[in-house]
Amino acid sequence: MSDLERFRRETRAWLEANCPPDMRQPVVADEDRCWGGRRPTFKSEGQRLWLERMVARGWTVPEWPQQYGGGGLSREEGRILRAEMRRLGCRSPLDSFGIWMLAPVLFKYGNEEQRREHLPPIARGEIRWCQGYSEPNSGSDLASLATRAADNGDHFLVNGQKIWTSYADKADWIFCLVRTDEAAPKHLGISFILFDMTTPGVSTKPILLISGKSPFCETFFDNVRVPKRNLVGDINKGWEIAKYLLAHERETVSSVGLPAGRPLGQIAAETLGSQDGVLADACLRADIARFEIDAIAFQLALERSGDLLKAGQASPAVSSMVKFYSAELNQRRHELLMVAGGSAALEWEGERSRSGERARNWLRSKGNSIEGGTNEVQLNVIAKRILDLPGA
Repeated sequence: MSDLERFRRETRAWLEANCPPDMRQPVVADEDRCWGGRRPTFKSEGQRLWLERMVARGWTVPEWPQQYGGGGLSREEGRILRAEMRRLGCRSPLDSFGIWMLAPVLFKYGNEEQRREHLPPIARGEIRWCQGYSEPNSGSDLASLATRAADNGDHFLVNGQKIWTSYADKADWIFCLVRTDEAAPKHLGISFILFDMTTPGVSTKPILLISGKSPFCETFFDNVRVPKRNLVGDINKGWEIAKYLLAHERETVSSVGLPAGRPLGQIAAETLGSQDGVLADACLRADIARFEIDAIAFQLALERSGDLLKAGQASPAVSSMVKFYSAELNQRRHELLMVAGGSAALEWEGERSRSGERARNWLRSKGNSIEGGTNEVQLNVIAKRILDLPGA
């Protein structure tokens, strides 16, 4: 038996023995996810145990080095672990902007002190992070940001505003782009800093979306003191870090396009009826089949692009490609869920529809083609960096 086959068998046995039954059910709402933090809220005892057990093995971040709280697995072992978790239906033990976006930055640009201070708490789910990028007048043109960090001796004094800050009202720390040289061209004079959201002068205000729910906030900084040791990378060189992080953000956002929950055909058959165990509506059946084939192909493409990026063999613009397609795919999925639900899917309130969950999620999916860089921006990047089209 090869070492990898032995690892697969041992991993399969451990997951079967240690993943609680409720952590093998599909995630159907944001509340089903475990985000960690200083004041974590667990939906069930099983969710708490699952995080605890995976943290003990370093499997919230299985391929990180052990000194930073990871499992020290090889790329091949990490792939096996993910495959076995999918086979059993295991949920992610921890969802984290710290894992998805900040950690790659710290590994590449942070100093050793910063890595040892921040990575282990991220791996253990002890600190929840948010991202301070977009501003009211700096969305797609992020480099025009105006939040200032003035040099004040041993610290920066930060003033300004961020917007669309996901979960800012629940986060413990923020990684933030600030302008440290107002005289420099807009892509220069930007720095990347970290600070605690409980620092005096930080405040947040939730933004209500058309769906009636929202993870987004406005975030305000009023003379916020940030120690200079929290500067990541070089002063005024934050734009390079910003672009690197955006590639990882787009990979993260692309996960919305992956298959989730029960099969669409099963959901539609329960509502619209079946014939000989098959969804009776032939046209809808064909639409669902096309979607599911595209979703499987996308999942394979996403895994391959991830391997290429880790190996340094892919264009950074690949992240724009997968982000664009995932947004399109997830919007198709929610369109099909609305069709499959019939008139009941239009409910906005009530116990039967779980407070209009399907309609609200359909409306929320419209934002997928905006967040993380609009689809139009992604297509421009793809045209220029991957297709090398003239005039792009």
